[in-house]
Amino acid sequence: MPRLSACGGRNSAFDDFKTAHGQSKQGDYIAMLVDSEDPVANVDKTWEHLKTRDNWDKPAGAADEQVLLMTTCMETWIVADRAALKEHYGHKLQESALPPLNDLESRNRHDVHDKLAHATRNCSNAYAKGKRSFEVIGVLNPTALSSLPAFSRMTKVLNNKL
Repeated sequence: MPRLSACGGRNSAFDDFKTAHGQSKQGDYIAMLVDSEDPVANVDKTWEHLKTRDNWDKPAGAADEQVLLMTTCMETWIVADRAALKEHYGHKLQESALPPLNDLESRNRHDVHDKLAHATRNCSNAYAKGKRSFEVIGVLNPTALSSLPAFSRMTKVLNNKL
């Protein structure tokens, strides 16, 4: 069974990935799930994106399939599942304040986050990074996210590897 490890910030996640990748055994699948932070030109060329954006060098022997990107951020996934948002936040959710669903992964991460926070501002459990963000992401329906190219790629990669 897969094991997830929360690593903190993105640089910590990269450091932990490099360590785990370097210590992996034949047949292990080690992956890193991070926000892309910016729109991705080609969802299959993950290391190219990370080199351009963060100046991260691909570890020796690593493959693009080992990087799973939330493009551009975890809030993109959250706003993509309107049914889960309505269920989680209730009638005070201002759905009209959310970003449109078309081309969602091409939107600026700050814009997506700010619109989600604004749409939930009147809710007793208003959106915030941290515990609340993980509560929401835990109830998302993968089918609702299947229109997101990076999420679809991640699903395909994981189905092949696990």
